[in-house]
Amino acid sequence: MFSKKIAVLFSGSGSNLEAILSKIHGKIFNGVKLEVAVTICNKSGVYGIERAKKYGLETIIIENKNFATREEFDTALVNKIKKHGVDLVVLAGFMRILTPVFTSQIRAINLHPSLLPLFKGAHAIKESFESDMKVGGVSVHWVSEELDGGKIIAQRAFEREKDMSLEAWEAKIHAIEHEILPETIVEILTNN
Repeated sequence: MFSKKIAVLFSGSGSNLEAILSKIHGKIFNGVKLEVAVTICNKSGVYGIERAKKYGLETIIIENKNFATREEFDTALVNKIKKHGVDLVVLAGFMRILTPVFTSQIRAINLHPSLLPLFKGAHAIKESFESDMKVGGVSVHWVSEELDGGKIIAQRAFEREKDMSLEAWEAKIHAIEHEILPETIVEILTNN
């Protein structure tokens, strides 16, 4: 049996981490067993750490506030990731802008809550909701040096409903994220 390892990086509640763990961790797709080998968080005390524990995973905490520069933080991150021999790194709500120290050494994908190239950055949900767009959506893309600028791998859109609230818009985005991210990981690791 062929197996492939994943590292998941997150910064908060870990709902996308849980979607990955519940849908693909330890499961077999096209003859390939997928396993989350390591979870890494840049903040202590966030709920995602508890979610990982439910699946028997101890999260490595590397707090970016303990590093003088982005490059120093990225170096520590890269070193931890490389020790686990993973086939793919998944940024699932990892709220850090990564430098070439990371992007030049690590094969990673990122989940973004808008239809890229529109609404890049940390406020994408609110910005897309407040726009005149009749659709919202989610993108999965390769991580590059440019913020939310790597090659798009997958996208899924939904139509704006009449009188839709920001909360409903955000809930729709999260529901799509929890489907598209695990599906994209399976696609990458079992078809390449």
